[in-house]
Formats: sequence, structure tokens, C-alpha cells
Amino acid sequence: MTSEQAAGSVVSAVVVYDGRLLLVNERGGWELPSGTPEPAESATATAARLVYELSGYLVDGSSLLRPTDTAPPDTTAPDARSFVVCQLLSETPSAEARLGPEQLRWSPFAEAIDAGLPAPVRVYLEGHAPV
Repeated sequence: MTSEQAAGSVVSAVVVYDGRLLLVNERGGWELPSGTPEPAESATATAARLVYELSGYLVDGSSLLRPTDTAPPDTTAPDARSFVVCQLLSETPSAEARLGPEQLRWSPFAEAIDAGLPAPVRVYLEGHAPV
């Protein structure tokens, strides 16, 4: 299995656009769009698929955030989790989204950083927050 494959792990999409982060409210709280990969699906492909299915936005799933690149690894985490940085390709979501507009939120980086996101995502956003 390559570092790009994500079999059996949870993939979370870090969708950024204009200094904001996409959050979804699928399970009663605001969080990153997340889910599990299909067989033989890469983490980046999983992230792009999940974002489209949940929100209707097209994204590119451009790069895998490696915990060692941004923060010390969390060896106490109960599950393997991959974080994929995604760039927005469509500003208008498709009507085929599973979640309604009230379940989607574009949170400014500063707000998102304070919202208890996982360490690799917080560190990434802090390094990319608009000045």
C-alpha cells in the first residue's frame, strides 16, 4: 500500500477557499467532510468524492497532509486518519448534494482554528491564514 492509498482509514477533506474552510454538519456538529475510501481508492480521490457527495462542490483533492510535515504524530488516535487539502473548483454546489445548504458552512480560518480541529489541520491553517 502506498502513502496515497487509504484502505480502511478515515479520510477528511480540508477544503479551503478564500481564507475559509468548508465544514459540514452531518452528525450534529460542525466537522470536516469525512468518510471511508472505496476499494483501491486513493485518499485524494476519496476526499474529492466525499466532498461532492456531501456538499455538491467539485474539488480537486490536491495533496495529502502528512502529520510529520505539520505536527508530531498522534500515536493515541483510535483510528488511522488521512487529511487531504482540496481546492475548490466550483463556487456553486450541485443540487445532488446529500446535505442541504443549512448543513454547510464556510468558516474563516481563525474561527476554524479555534474550533478544535485535529492538530495537522490546525497547523496547516495557521500556516496559510490570511494576514
